[in-house]
Amino acid sequence: MATIFPLSEGHFTIGRDKQFIPFDLENDILNERPTGSLLVEVQPFLVITDKDVIVLDTGLGFKNSKGTLMIHENLYARGYGPGDVTKVLLSHLHKDHAGCMTYKDEQGNNVPTFPDADYYIYSPEANFAIKTGTPSYYPQDIEPIMTTDRVKWLEGETGMIDGYISFRHSGGHCPEHIVYIIDDGTDKVFFGGDEAPQLKQMKMKYVAKYDYDGKRAMMLREEYAEEGRREGWQFLFYHDVKTPVAKL
Repeated sequence: MATIFPLSEGHFTIGRDKQFIPFDLENDILNERPTGSLLVEVQPFLVITDKDVIVLDTGLGFKNSKGTLMIHENLYARGYGPGDVTKVLLSHLHKDHAGCMTYKDEQGNNVPTFPDADYYIYSPEANFAIKTGTPSYYPQDIEPIMTTDRVKWLEGETGMIDGYISFRHSGGHCPEHIVYIIDDGTDKVFFGGDEAPQLKQMKMKYVAKYDYDGKRAMMLREEYAEEGRREGWQFLFYHDVKTPVAKL
């Protein structure tokens, strides 16, 4: 049985400038943010299986008031440390999903956030991210991990990792986006990154302006919802403020 923990970095608004601004639910007012701003959670996930300790996407890389990475603090709160993580699965490399693959240590060196983990990255997405750059991608956050031996490059339209984690190229939110299904024989955990970011989006039919191919992303959400209901998936919603994990 898979055990799932959300690793929230907090609430943020994001507007047309693609900047993530922290948002206090008790004190801030959404209407006071720039027109068109969306309220989102930034929420990597920890999934524990019999074989692995897995992190799905890595967040923005925010730190707490003591200078500790939020994702490390969240791990410690659940009884795990950075060195316990065995796999990091990346859906895509936008800055809010891949901003904490590495961080600067006390000596100012870029080091892997999870020192003993293998990082699974879709090779075409890495190439696209470096070529495209800001504001959606921060190459300075991506390139340091590429020079290490921690990266396991994923290729092809579909594939399998260690016999129980499948990925498929989806290409709705960004051209080289991928999604994952973790099937441990008991549970099926689906992580759709930004193609299934919130529970409400799985129930509504609309084209989102922030997707690379809005019509395709809409179609994919319908497909994920139908397949997930049929197979009993547990959905992980990276940007959902209220419902991080749910079955449809």
